[in-house]
Amino acid sequence: MKKIKNPFVGHQGFNCFGCSPDNSIGLKMEFIDEGDYFICNWEPKERFQGYNHILHGGIQATLMDEIASWYILAKLGTAGVTSQMETRHKKPIYTNKGKLKIKAWLKEQSSRIVKINVEIYNNDNSLGATGIIEYFILSPEQAKEKLMYPGKNAFYY
Repeated sequence: MKKIKNPFVGHQGFNCFGCSPDNSIGLKMEFIDEGDYFICNWEPKERFQGYNHILHGGIQATLMDEIASWYILAKLGTAGVTSQMETRHKKPIYTNKGKLKIKAWLKEQSSRIVKINVEIYNNDNSLGATGIIEYFILSPEQAKEKLMYPGKNAFYY
């Protein structure tokens, strides 16, 4: 189990809604590498609810997209852009019942397309949502040039 470093912190213009620790309205996600899986233990704030302490579906999609992106950055050694998302909402995910667990792992990969499976669990370990996030990926050289990708090693302490 390895905590993932955010190498973008301190770079001018970095204010990601999903992962910046300095974005005052953001999600402030942090990640752990557990071998084949990436994990994020995240406590929702009430401001992210859609209705009656239920986490807004758009926030759920953002959580899935963000962890999938970080899996690609740190595990696959490149960067890319989201090309498609498929989400399934299984049961309510609550904003007032403690930390959620978000889990991501590789579903499949070709030369330019990566699909990442993602699951969001409530604090009681009940499965709330699933997703398949598809990314169009760049070569590491293109990712560095076009997306300021710092290299795979920049994510590990």
